[in-house]
Amino acid sequence: MILNATNSSFCDSSLKWSNVNRSLHLPATASMGVIWSRNASGKSFVSGYSGKVKGSEQMNRKSAYAISKHAEEIVIEDEAAVMSETAPSLKSIPGLPNPLGVLETDNGINFALFSKHATSVTLCLSLPDREIDASSNDEMIELKLDPIANKTGDIWHICVQELPRSNVIYGYKIDGPQNWHQGHRFDSSVVLIDPYAKLIEGRRIFGDSTERFSKLSGTYDFSSLPFDWGDNYAQPNIPEKDLVIYEMNVRAFTADKSSGLEQSIRGSYHGVIDKIPHLLELGVNAVELLPVFEFDEFEFQRHPNPRDHMVNTWGYSTINFFAPMARYASDGGGPIVASQEFKEMVKALHLAGIEVILDVVYNHTNEADDKHPYTTSFRGIDNKTYYMVDDNGQLLNFSGCGNTLNCNHPVVMELILDSLRHWVTEYHVDGFRFDLASVLCRGTDGSPLDAPPLIRAIAKDSTLSRCKIISEPWDCGGLYLVGKFPNWDRWAEWNGMYRDDIRRFIKGDIGMKGRFATRVAGSADLYKVNKRKPYHGINFVIAHDGFTLYDLVSYNNKHNDANGENGNDGSNDNLSWNCGCEGETSDVNIKALRFRQMKNFHLALMVSQGVPMMLMGDEYGHTRNGNNNSYGHDTAINHFQWGQLDARKNDLFRFFAEVIKLRQKHQVFRQEYFIGNKEITWHEDNWDNHESKFIAFTLHDSDEGDLYLAFNAHNYFVEVPIPSPPQGRCWFRVVDTNLESPNDIIPEGVTGIGNTYDVAPYSSILLQAKL
Repeated sequence: MILNATNSSFCDSSLKWSNVNRSLHLPATASMGVIWSRNASGKSFVSGYSGKVKGSEQMNRKSAYAISKHAEEIVIEDEAAVMSETAPSLKSIPGLPNPLGVLETDNGINFALFSKHATSVTLCLSLPDREIDASSNDEMIELKLDPIANKTGDIWHICVQELPRSNVIYGYKIDGPQNWHQGHRFDSSVVLIDPYAKLIEGRRIFGDSTERFSKLSGTYDFSSLPFDWGDNYAQPNIPEKDLVIYEMNVRAFTADKSSGLEQSIRGSYHGVIDKIPHLLELGVNAVELLPVFEFDEFEFQRHPNPRDHMVNTWGYSTINFFAPMARYASDGGGPIVASQEFKEMVKALHLAGIEVILDVVYNHTNEADDKHPYTTSFRGIDNKTYYMVDDNGQLLNFSGCGNTLNCNHPVVMELILDSLRHWVTEYHVDGFRFDLASVLCRGTDGSPLDAPPLIRAIAKDSTLSRCKIISEPWDCGGLYLVGKFPNWDRWAEWNGMYRDDIRRFIKGDIGMKGRFATRVAGSADLYKVNKRKPYHGINFVIAHDGFTLYDLVSYNNKHNDANGENGNDGSNDNLSWNCGCEGETSDVNIKALRFRQMKNFHLALMVSQGVPMMLMGDEYGHTRNGNNNSYGHDTAINHFQWGQLDARKNDLFRFFAEVIKLRQKHQVFRQEYFIGNKEITWHEDNWDNHESKFIAFTLHDSDEGDLYLAFNAHNYFVEVPIPSPPQGRCWFRVVDTNLESPNDIIPEGVTGIGNTYDVAPYSSILLQAKL
């Protein structure tokens, strides 16, 4: 290793660190593999280099190397002139190759990094403030690792003694082959983030445009006390069949002024804590958080392009797989505070009986493509290992984002597993939803695998054994695996077919009755295989990408002009219906129909076998004004509007909450196994009538009483005969979406149900047989 303090433009000048070019006091001896040099002006005086000393004092340097057979020691004799500045003293030993990342040991702080193809690795350090020469600033200490003494296999490592236990910024400069056609992308001018960094330091305020070009870098914290989870703390461990998932974005949930929170905690992990009462009132018991791994919200603004006015608010562009998003800390607290507050959020949610599922993005990273690369880590460390490349060394793109993580390479697979274990053990999360998970089913050459090693490893891992694991079973390369995702009877899936079939039926498409029935009954055609269960299908009508529920019933076409891509982004196939007018209208009949349709969708979702997932804001009818790809808007387009919630508390929100409670009350909606004739009776003898848009069925429950449901997607009333209730019981109307609040849902039910019921156009009913 060669230690020299050379110029590295690396850290944001706004940080509370002095990134200085520190002269190094040379000890009489140094440990194995280390060449110590001192530098006053960013130039090395190691053999083979020359340069001017600050103050024009000439150096006359003689270095003698005494290297044993095992390279145990290098002794440096220094006969240098007196330097004009003072500097910290650093000592090091070769260190350990495992674990990767940063580890505090008895001997110091150990750094370990994988790079198979690197020919040179330099550890860059910036220490916390200390008394140093004020004339030296904005630089880093650089420690060049010896490829013999500081390398074991493909792991580069060093243990630096007497480093501070926290607030040290670090990164790596790496060089290697320059053969792009072989898949290499080395650039030794860039200081790179350690893939195993547990914290990321940099810009501290989300969306602070004055700092948008600031650098992000790794840091560590061995000073803080272990987090106190509490003596009475326990994770909810909710059975999968009982989950009701609420997909939400941490920042967007409370960023708006209408949240009523102090500015310092809006859009933060603490903001989520303050709004837990809302989640409890709604009745959900799991939150699925859009990405909370560190990402750069200003990545669209690095170069001129049609999207350079936008701010990435969804976070599907990971910089590091271990660090919580630092700018979700309250009051610009930084990465250590973010880590603490993330745990406080998880603890508070758990104490409220709500599980935490993370939306994780292991299919690509923020580093983009070769045309506009954003080299921050993996690309510069070992592109050929971390990313899929073709035979010509070009990046493969199955993610639609310019690069594809090489997930089934053994090194990358272990990185992903280590990341998942870290979030389970350190942060106590309850599960993961894997974005574009079909990418994880591809081999190193991009070809689909029948038994992907990573997917199997996640399913079988002991640390992850209690976790919910959910795939988004498709990617941008056309690998559509809904119902066919490799699963080992553990993996659940986002059921894209459920979304499409429910949308088609409710809006009145012909020929959808049978498919609607299949989806409501648990999608046995997809999941009744081996030991899979209905809850391995995650049912949803709405998710973060695409229309909100309100926009689904208000727009026939996407309206994405605000995104800057001339409407070319976002899906064109939304299976939506505007109910008679595109966008906002004052027509009371159209407005009533839209609210009726939203209630129909929600009822269908909550009575279906499988796990329901709803989107944040749908409980009050949030609109994005027809934008079905709103990832880049840190505005009211995405922000939860608490004022609108208050206005809808007694109608739409009340309906949503009461229907969720209905699901939780009745076991028949949450079956462990696929239902058959004993559990359900279909009141249908004409399945082949493609013109029919009406369906009715009874779910049998000897304890709580049978439940009769009917959905009418015709534009006219349907008078339907009501079957006789079980002996000793009579029918009570619980839900009729055609009625206005509060009569649209009355949990205790209303008597007076005769032998027939007129089901209104585009409406649904639920009756309960009660004693």
